[in-house]
Amino acid sequence: MWNRKELKARAKEVVKRNYWTAVVTCFLVALLTGEFGTSIVGIWQDDSMDPNYIYHKNGIQEVQTEGIKRPFFSEENIRETFNDTQINILKAIEANLNSATKSQKYIFKIWDAINSFQINKTRIGIILIIGAILAFSFIVFIADPLIVGGKRYFLKARKDNNAKIGEVKVVFQKGNWLNVAITMFLRNIYNALWYLTIIGGAIKTYEYRMIPYILAENPKIKRKEAFGLSKQMMKGNKWKTFVLDMSFFGWNFLSVLTLGLLSIFYVNPYNAATIAELYATLKAKAIDEKYEYYESLNNEV
Repeated sequence: MWNRKELKARAKEVVKRNYWTAVVTCFLVALLTGEFGTSIVGIWQDDSMDPNYIYHKNGIQEVQTEGIKRPFFSEENIRETFNDTQINILKAIEANLNSATKSQKYIFKIWDAINSFQINKTRIGIILIIGAILAFSFIVFIADPLIVGGKRYFLKARKDNNAKIGEVKVVFQKGNWLNVAITMFLRNIYNALWYLTIIGGAIKTYEYRMIPYILAENPKIKRKEAFGLSKQMMKGNKWKTFVLDMSFFGWNFLSVLTLGLLSIFYVNPYNAATIAELYATLKAKAIDEKYEYYESLNNEV
């Protein structure tokens, strides 16, 4: 059995030994993928997390579509309703949700496009469809493999006092890149479909949580094996992992107050190193208990 205090203690040591490369790695991943929601906004990460943002962008307070009214609550209304502390909490929650849904951005953009056609904004709809295609290509072939590369760096940093940022590029090598991209794409699609059931989405998100780490160690692993291993490794660990994630909420709240600086220079590496420690612990158990496909777990990193 594992406990979060031990994982966090080991993670702090990893960050201490590799501080600047850990900070730079997380910064680059955040900038290009939006992986860390409370630090900086990714270059492609925008308000399209909200399926109805097209109405907001056009300043429409209320849109009538097929007899259904769509209310819009402005930032001014929010500030009138909540105090500063509550607003900061909402921002921390929104940032984490934005990070959690980053891989489904192109799906939201498609939804935006449909809404645009419904309110006779064809030109905007076409632009959003193009945006969805570009977002899809970027996420699948650049962002998701880069996220996996970031996991590889932290797995390497566990064993190396001088881990190199160059570890990230291993994922993009010939024979690795396409397999990682397709496996992550399928994970994101499955998550998106399961989120239609609400509860199922949260469960599956944690069930698939170890897939990026499995790919980070073995970029050539078969997709069936990656999904099967993650499912077995997370069995009985979903709730504990959720609690582990929530234990960083206070740090994320403080990061909002520092305009993301705290996340950039401490929380992001600390968080990433902690989940890497979790993966290492679960992997050791998988090998010890000989889970199905355990031979595909790579010990080289």
